[in-house]
Amino acid sequence: MNSLERTLAFIQGGKFDRPPVHPIIMRFAAKYAGVPYSRFCLDYNAKCSAAIKCAEDFGLDWVTVMSDAYAEASAYGLKVEYPHDDLPKHSEYLLRTDDDFNKLRCPKIFEHARLAARVKEVETFHKQVKDNKFIVGWVEGMLAEYTDLRGMSDAFFDLYDNPTRVKRICDILFELAISFAEAQVKAGAHCIGIGDAACSQVGPEMYREVFFGYEKKLVEHIHSLGAMAKIHICGNISGILNDLIKTGADIIDIDHLVTVVSQEAKNLSAKQVFSGCADPVSILQNGDPDLIRRQVRADFENAGGRMIVSGGCEVTPGTSLENFRVFCEYAKML
Repeated sequence: MNSLERTLAFIQGGKFDRPPVHPIIMRFAAKYAGVPYSRFCLDYNAKCSAAIKCAEDFGLDWVTVMSDAYAEASAYGLKVEYPHDDLPKHSEYLLRTDDDFNKLRCPKIFEHARLAARVKEVETFHKQVKDNKFIVGWVEGMLAEYTDLRGMSDAFFDLYDNPTRVKRICDILFELAISFAEAQVKAGAHCIGIGDAACSQVGPEMYREVFFGYEKKLVEHIHSLGAMAKIHICGNISGILNDLIKTGADIIDIDHLVTVVSQEAKNLSAKQVFSGCADPVSILQNGDPDLIRRQVRADFENAGGRMIVSGGCEVTPGTSLENFRVFCEYAKML
């Protein structure tokens, strides 16, 4: 059973030999492959090579285009700097004045380098791993993208002071998410991830009122393309986890802060799973092998066996190779 077959069988309720292993590796992968992080973000060949090397060397069951949250934001016009071997950063937000809001338009994918590069990443994965690994593309969720362009504090004030304008901008962001997902599925992605970390900060009522509908429609559209959908929201999503299940997403990422996994696992459909949820710092980076094994088993059992083996979020670049290898290999013992 290869990695793609294993992942599909696990998600869809079929027979599988072991749970799939899908750790989020970005800076870890770049460091392991000896690639400066700026190049990992900007050079799709370097990113794909690093991801495939990790997948092969550690027995991972997926490859993904994840690196940073600024691909779409750059296409809208946000100025982003890429330090040689550090995380990207920007100096000022794009949406500051009324004129900035009025001028925002949905970009065309192949007119912008980072959007086009992500499609190339998926194409490269498809050519090099074919149907042996689960290939996951990525789009930003509406609130995550809005905060990238506006800043988190101002974005949250906007939700109360000018909700009509927030809705108008989110409609534009949704338009890009739809077309970007389509391009990646057409390029060979088996699944599209939706990153919307800021939703863990707005509270359940605001999430349901404003952002749940976007995510549900986006999941439904991805399904209509013949692909699976994955939702990733960092932080404590205990209050909205049942809503995320109701979006219909095939995979729902679980951070270590979530406290209702065992209760909500009962609400998963037969073709939905969680992914997570070991603390990347206290467990994967700083823990010893015995602690890592105990945590992986506890997370798996807490979810009633419906948990892809992964960290609660990104594996840190400070995680030792020994710890990471123990984490990945222990899936074979579940």
